[in-house]
Amino acid sequence: MQQHAPELRTEFDFVLPHGYVDSDGTVHRQGRMRLATARDELSPLIDQRVRANPAYLGIVLLSLVITRLGTITDVHAEVVEQLFAADLAYLQDFYREINGLGADDQAVACPSCGKQFAVPAGGSRLGES
Repeated sequence: MQQHAPELRTEFDFVLPHGYVDSDGTVHRQGRMRLATARDELSPLIDQRVRANPAYLGIVLLSLVITRLGTITDVHAEVVEQLFAADLAYLQDFYREINGLGADDQAVACPSCGKQFAVPAGGSRLGES
């Protein structure tokens, strides 16, 4: 009996904690993000905004992989720039989760009380996996 491999899922729905507010005052909370490609990870490195300010890497990268935000289908860096900080943090975490970048948590223990907990290993910003 031949087993079939599970179908590859390349797009994932999300709901922002606060939502993007467009120029008309419409709040967009539901969206869709696709898996990142190697090109997505590399192309922002030649972007002049990223060269001038490396912290802009996450903005550009998210603008490449978000395929829809509410009724907006052209999600560009200027849209991502206008997100609330909590929404940006949510999307960065979501990006790491769907691209398999958050699975390398390390178990650590508090030196004072000995309580164990997990912390993310590796790069903390998008594109630094």
